Amino acid sequence: MASKQDGQSDTNDNINWDMVSYAISSQYRLTVLERLAEGPATPTRIASDTDRHVANISRSIQRLRKRGQVELLVPEDRKKGRVYGLTKEGEQSWDVIQSQDLA
Repeated sequence: MASKQDGQSDTNDNINWDMVSYAISSQYRLTVLERLAEGPATPTRIASDTDRHVANISRSIQRLRKRGQVELLVPEDRKKGRVYGLTKEGEQSWDVIQSQDLA
């Protein structure tokens, strides 16, 4: 890692470790990030693709959404077919998780 003294910036300065830590502290949140990194999906689809219970996936999506890592891609009033995707912060967290082998 480059030191700040040699004129190069430390790449860790731009990492939101709180968000990364929050994501990796739950296997379900990690599963949601990993699946949404592949592309937008509904909670049912994520549960099916990952062999997890939809209730746990939905809860994890809502928690990641509150933290700004996941966003709803359809109107809020839609009750079925709610498609979610990663926000820029979610993408950055997933990139760090992968590059640092934290998953």
